Amino acid sequence: MWQDEFDGPSLDTTKWVAEIGGGGWGNAELETYTAPPANAHIDNGILVIEARHDSTTYTSTRLKTQGKASWTYARVEARIQIPRGQGIWPAFWMLGDNITSVGWPGCGEIDIMENIGREPARVHGTVHGPGYSGANGVGHEYDLASGAFADSFHVYAIEWEAGSIKWYVDGVRYLTVTAAILPGTWVFNHQFFILLNVAIGGYWPGNPDGTTTFPQMMRVDYVRVYQR
Repeated sequence: MWQDEFDGPSLDTTKWVAEIGGGGWGNAELETYTAPPANAHIDNGILVIEARHDSTTYTSTRLKTQGKASWTYARVEARIQIPRGQGIWPAFWMLGDNITSVGWPGCGEIDIMENIGREPARVHGTVHGPGYSGANGVGHEYDLASGAFADSFHVYAIEWEAGSIKWYVDGVRYLTVTAAILPGTWVFNHQFFILLNVAIGGYWPGNPDGTTTFPQMMRVDYVRVYQR
């Protein structure tokens, strides 16, 4: 139904809009998100999102399809090589289009892939909604048998249908969430848009420390949305 292969010379602004600013984003994050190409550019068919630290300032990029494209029920996948390091928090996720009217978490959030740097071999899949948000989100983790996710590209996907969402890493299903198992209302029956970002610091990952090197880069080969 939709794709971006990042084959052009620069970010396709008919598909993506950049969220700008800082202020912690509700999670005590450190970064200020900038407009491309400051922290995001296309390099030989790859979208590169850079997390940087310059003296006292942390900068990164947060891209979304809000206002450009959204979907109800789909397979949503991306091939990504995540960054690494304590305090680095890459994510590939979705938010309900109605966030402007009902707010979060009433709009619903689908985290297709999140990683926190202190867990190099683990990614998380989660949903958030009314009654199961923040630390009470419903999900599971997927662990690599060896190595770190930052070592190479992996394909992260969900298959989202009426009443169920399934999570995959490299074609392996590791989580299924259905309406029946949620402790609150199922809010995944309307349109959602896609986000890609690299956060820095915050309550969950903790802040960078002396082991964290900058810049850190998330490389995205493609994002694709399929109809069943």
